[in-house]
Amino acid sequence: MKWETLSSEYISKHKYFTARKDKCLAPDGKIIEEYFVVELPKTACALAITEDGNVLMVKQYRHPVEEVLLELPGGFIDENESPEIAVARELMEETGYQFSSIEQVGLIAANPGVLNNYTALFLATGGKRTGIQQLDHNEDIEVVIIPLDELKGLFLENKIAQSMHANCIFYALRRMGEI
Repeated sequence: MKWETLSSEYISKHKYFTARKDKCLAPDGKIIEEYFVVELPKTACALAITEDGNVLMVKQYRHPVEEVLLELPGGFIDENESPEIAVARELMEETGYQFSSIEQVGLIAANPGVLNNYTALFLATGGKRTGIQQLDHNEDIEVVIIPLDELKGLFLENKIAQSMHANCIFYALRRMGEI
């Protein structure tokens, strides 16, 4: 069932965007002359719940879709970094909060027809503000605190456009017994 890669040609090599063109051999003998793959680092995101039961969301402009989206905190997992450490780091950097419990609730491939990475999904609870945002130079993130019931409404009304984050919300709410 697995294809054999006969050759690979890199079109772009960048830390956050590497693209290649593969030539593949399918098990039935068919040659796929051009199959394009985007290589990305693994990512992590979390449904982040504060000590008082509210949800931490972030608003940020997403240039590819030219919109400001309401999302979960998260980001790329650094090389040799565990998903748990990465999500705790991203939560602190983007929100200034630390969490007493961080539990993985899922692992998904966002678009395995083109992308080669996975996203680790987490439920973080017991959040307490212990610092300030430490944003990357290209980040402009507004922290939004909303009640859990409001998040459930946004989710059920399809108001969370970021697909990986919608999956994270689903699995986290399921783990919490909320759906």
